[in-house]
Amino acid sequence: MKRLARQKEQETEPEPERETTGQEGTRTCPECESSSLTRSPDESEISCEACGLIIEEEVIDRGPEWRAFNAAERDSKSRVGAPTTQTMHDKGLTTTIDWKNKDAYGRSLSSDKRSQMNRLRKWQERIRTKDAGERNLQFALSETDRMASALGVPRSVREVASVLYRRALDEDLIRGRSIEGVATSTLYAACRMEGIPRSLDEVAAVSRVNRMEIGRTYRYISQELGLEMEPVNPKKYVPRFCSELDLPEEVQAKANEIIDTTAEQGMLSGKSPTGYAAAAIYASALLCNEKKTQKEVADVAQVTEVTIRNRYQEQISAMGLPN
Repeated sequence: MKRLARQKEQETEPEPERETTGQEGTRTCPECESSSLTRSPDESEISCEACGLIIEEEVIDRGPEWRAFNAAERDSKSRVGAPTTQTMHDKGLTTTIDWKNKDAYGRSLSSDKRSQMNRLRKWQERIRTKDAGERNLQFALSETDRMASALGVPRSVREVASVLYRRALDEDLIRGRSIEGVATSTLYAACRMEGIPRSLDEVAAVSRVNRMEIGRTYRYISQELGLEMEPVNPKKYVPRFCSELDLPEEVQAKANEIIDTTAEQGMLSGKSPTGYAAAAIYASALLCNEKKTQKEVADVAQVTEVTIRNRYQEQISAMGLPN
């Protein structure tokens, strides 16, 4: 009798509503069979955008159990290390010995302990690289980081440059070329890929190789790695040049207008983007009564005054403005 009663209870119990799956394995709503499902910002529930049905709730929160309201508080509560990065030869998975000669309680070490820690630091630096290839990679990435700091580019550019250098190393493109030349060319390519262009002259100024070698290595690397590089838009240089010249937003907007108008007429083809942007800024400054000399603009853009004069005459004629 108990067995029969249990079977009846199982028959009368409603089956739990299961999440349906489409033909290709995509999750769908069990109510309207829509595949547009969204997850809440706190990742606590999954709902359907079409009918609003909550499909899952009380999902496991994989975030930390603590809350932080500023960066300092977040750093103090965090119990994990730094994320992996491509800018280090070991991707940041190694350990380092602090240079401060203090123990865990902040007390200074004795002379014997200090000499012991110095020996440990020396051996730690030696064992971080196991062969000449890793030492060369470490040197190249440190050079990339140094040049990126001098150029003032963000962290994302350094990551992309490090990835490009590793790709060139894997495909044996560095053989017969200097490490510094390849590192500089990958940094130049990363700046263009991330939309933060720097001219060859600017990159050569912080590098230990000349401009000609950087350009030659860059063309070789981009061709072998299949990098699709679009021509640099002169408008990318306008905000930085205007900021260094202390010009208002009005001048910047007018310079962008001059570049757009003249580019539509095909005048940008074959022209240096830095010289073109510098001439547009010079012209817009004159039109907005924010006069800057050609020498001031040329020094910021690292072009000659002759280039600014030539591009200025062309742009003014194309705009139909009097000289």
